[in-house]
Amino acid sequence: MLGHIEPSELQCTVAVERLNPAGQAIKRQLIRKATVTLGRNEFQEMVLRIHDGKAPQNFMLREFQLFTRFAKDGKCTVKFIPESTQVLVSDCPPDRLKMFLKTLSIKHQASQGIKPMSDRDKLRAGLPRAFETLSPLQLKDVQKANELRSKVNAPVQPKGPSERSINKVLGERKQVKRPRPDCDASPVKALHPSKKPVLVLPVAQKLSKEQTAVLNAVLSGKNVFFTGSAGTGKSFLLKRVIGSLPPKSTYATASTGVAACHIGGTTLHSFAGIGSGSAPLEQCIELAQRPGVLQHWTSCKHLVIDEISMVEADFFDKLEAVARSIRRSTEPFGGIQLIVCGDFLQLPPVTKGKDKANFCFQSRSWRKCIHMNMELTEVRRQTDKAFISLLQAVRVGRVTEEVTAQLLRSANHSIERDGILATRLCTHKDDVEITNENKLKQLPGPMRVYEAVDSDPMLFQTIDAQSPVSRLLQLKVGAQVMLTKNLDVQRGLVNGARGVVVDFQPGNQGLPRVRFLCGAVEVIKRERWMFKASGGLYLSRQQLPLKLAWAISIHKSQGMTLDCVEISLARVFESGQAYVALSRARSLEGLRVMDFDPRVVQANQDVLLFYKRLRKERLLMQSSMNDFVGQSNKENSRW
Repeated sequence: MLGHIEPSELQCTVAVERLNPAGQAIKRQLIRKATVTLGRNEFQEMVLRIHDGKAPQNFMLREFQLFTRFAKDGKCTVKFIPESTQVLVSDCPPDRLKMFLKTLSIKHQASQGIKPMSDRDKLRAGLPRAFETLSPLQLKDVQKANELRSKVNAPVQPKGPSERSINKVLGERKQVKRPRPDCDASPVKALHPSKKPVLVLPVAQKLSKEQTAVLNAVLSGKNVFFTGSAGTGKSFLLKRVIGSLPPKSTYATASTGVAACHIGGTTLHSFAGIGSGSAPLEQCIELAQRPGVLQHWTSCKHLVIDEISMVEADFFDKLEAVARSIRRSTEPFGGIQLIVCGDFLQLPPVTKGKDKANFCFQSRSWRKCIHMNMELTEVRRQTDKAFISLLQAVRVGRVTEEVTAQLLRSANHSIERDGILATRLCTHKDDVEITNENKLKQLPGPMRVYEAVDSDPMLFQTIDAQSPVSRLLQLKVGAQVMLTKNLDVQRGLVNGARGVVVDFQPGNQGLPRVRFLCGAVEVIKRERWMFKASGGLYLSRQQLPLKLAWAISIHKSQGMTLDCVEISLARVFESGQAYVALSRARSLEGLRVMDFDPRVVQANQDVLLFYKRLRKERLLMQSSMNDFVGQSNKENSRW
């Protein structure tokens, strides 16, 4: 069970290594369940304490190096130079590690101006031994650190630590090579001396009360299903959940490759290793016992499944039975904690053949596997209340005359601006490819082709299934494009941001310059995506974070927010599809609906009934909780 942990504390696996002069480990102590705490001793010096539940080990944070390249995977190393010792931290919740490293780095930087006591003065002070945990980061710490860095970067340096000594202390080396894109998130990056010596407090986007309740339920060990309409921050919350769990035993999965990529995971089918799940149970169990796949099942303690609406009931039941068999446990899902997310009123399961697919909540094992159903109700994507209520009506299949009139009027919306055309959302993938190819051909001028660099070109099909960018990208001046990665959220350069190619840089690479709807004009460089494949293998793709955007499929648009979008709903063939398409738009003004027919808006009746029950259960739970609180207050007043 994972409780509340302070920013100055970690619970993780630790290896303490004593090093010889060549830097090789000569003695190693492994502590699988360690508490690592930042604190100050009786002389107000910073100390790193490692506690194994018996005797603590203290390390002075004077001269040390930080290695944080794998912080995103919950790993880092602190090397204590005078002691010839290094502490290797692993299997730490990545978000907690990031905050811990920020606290360590900024607090250490802020304390550099304080003159250390000599050993003689310490002896004469005769203070009793003490250890006090560091307080959370405050603005004064950042201001102190900034003042010191200003002095470090000044042409004439006063007495005190030089830029070189700061770099030595923090283990930074001047880099000649371009920093690797997958290392940009290093928590120590903020400490690189730069022309603008400004450190900022690491402020994570705040969770709402609803989102906090979900995260707390997960951290208390409950099996949770959380849902909500489009734009309520399900994916954002899911990333926070994953970042709060230990990486070694947490598997992030999704029903589709694109959704899996968004949360840095793999597909549910790839994790399970049982193919489509249509084979008899005995055969599925055999498949799941293959090398690589078996390790997933035995080491998994927390299984995250995103876009659950597209997972079929029979497949979920198969997974549950396989989990119990392989883990030799009678507990639901073999004792694995489930964190399941999605909106059943969006896209339904995809089935081959004529059989009607059943939703996951209709499976035999759903009710025994899921302890808590929680719903997010606060919409964050759209801010216009009228548009939000329109979308909520469409979500549940209620199309009033007013809703119909608003959507019919939208056909006349002029949403093109600065040469940026509306993206057409299509129900069928073939329509998307034909539209984009034809529009690109019609543009004058030479074509530029950008080929992706894959870590394993032989596995390009595996990468294609999860990658938001294609192996080959063809562009011309005037090409309508869309960003496929958050580059700068403050400036509006986010996943789904629309733009147009204005020209190409001179030289071999010939990188495109794109004008975006948010007003930014940006030269787009290659970015790196990391994917998890079967057997714990990591794959990567380097490519421009762009895709052609005259058209995009409704399936591929899930999780995106689009600035200007044109929708034709004439060929809608699934319940929830019209709602998914409409809810991609940021506003009603940026939306144009062609040939709207209210009959295409459908909500599955089984799903509506499921949500009705879910809300009823929640209200009953709330009222019983209120009664309990009221009763407790009455009893307390008697005493």
